[in-house]
Amino acid sequence: MSENDILVEVRDLKVHFPIKRGVLFDRTVGHVKAVDGVDLSIPRGKTYGLVGESGCGKSTLGRALLQLTPPTGGEVSFDGVELTRLPAGKLRSMRRRMQMIFQDPMSSLDPRQNVESILTEGLQTHGIGANRDERRKIIGETLDAVGLPKWALSRYPHEFSGGQRQRIGIARALVLGPELIVADEPVSALDVSIQAQVVNLLDELQESLGLTYLVIAHDLAVVRHISDVVGVMYLGALVEEAPSDQLYAEPLHPYTRALMSAVPVPDPDVEDRRERILLAGDLPSPANPPAGCRFHTRCPWTQPTRCADERPALREMLSGHRVACHYAEDIAAGRIRPHEVEPELVRPDEGAAPGDPGELIPTP
Repeated sequence: MSENDILVEVRDLKVHFPIKRGVLFDRTVGHVKAVDGVDLSIPRGKTYGLVGESGCGKSTLGRALLQLTPPTGGEVSFDGVELTRLPAGKLRSMRRRMQMIFQDPMSSLDPRQNVESILTEGLQTHGIGANRDERRKIIGETLDAVGLPKWALSRYPHEFSGGQRQRIGIARALVLGPELIVADEPVSALDVSIQAQVVNLLDELQESLGLTYLVIAHDLAVVRHISDVVGVMYLGALVEEAPSDQLYAEPLHPYTRALMSAVPVPDPDVEDRRERILLAGDLPSPANPPAGCRFHTRCPWTQPTRCADERPALREMLSGHRVACHYAEDIAAGRIRPHEVEPELVRPDEGAAPGDPGELIPTP
């Protein structure tokens, strides 16, 4: 794949939030490493699905990609332009080409604005449309594209159903004519039947407009349906990445296998026979992640020789299939069997007690 085929390139991206203490919160006692050294590429016109437990850094990664949350380190290139080095004025002009769909359509829409005002705001900010008639024409075409009637222009968000509100959110992202859309849990707040409609709408828009998506989700079935490539995050880092069909057919990382084993199968016979992998303990604190492999404190396949001391690199095992595990080949071949895991107690940094992070401020 040539460089011209890549729209988004992320290299060693880090987002660390300082943990502030003291009367005036003026003393930094540690950092929450929400995103800690992520590398990924998103080809033009494709969908990259990002999955993982709550708190693994998926949403922070999406916001950092759009520069809504300033990265602590690393690089984000969009169409060959390094975003982290752009001055504010040029970055603002780039935002027309990068938009976001939020998880909760109700809280992401201003209840005091009607649909026309919501969609007009972005057009006015970026100087699109010479007058109101031109802007209304653009808005009308966008409403048609997302399946909303023209009468919706004069209505307010509370007058719509959840699925309709998410269509408004999609229209708001679409009205500027972007090339990249980051969709953060776009269907998790919707009923199952409505989820299917919204996912199909995103597919249709991608096909007709050539959009590129980064889809962040918990629902592995949704990610499988919509994604060309899937990345699995754990504690701020990618642990596996592969084409969607390949990842779901043969996951190689223990954490991915555990996630897949939790997905119900609609066939009762298969459901009764398949292996279930239960993880011990909770997700460790990103303020003090475990040494070595970050997953070793919960991994049923962990080995004392390397896992606790050496952090595995994200390496390519098969074509397009990258895994961060020392023993992925042995696990896949069945040479290492899963065992009972006793969760390791991870001592938090001094002065940074779990559950009491203080005030989190992005590191500039």
